[in-house]
Amino acid sequence: MIKSLILAEGAKRHLAASPVFFGLFAFGVLAVLLYLVLRLDKD
Repeated sequence: MIKSLILAEGAKRHLAASPVFFGLFAFGVLAVLLYLVLRLDKD
């Protein structure tokens, strides 16, 4: 049972991309959305 917990912990920590890349990607998407909202609000 201990081995299965250790394996589950390792699988949980494996991400498709690094946390830094994920943070930059999320920041970029939010920045673009904010830009579009503010730009559309002017019209």
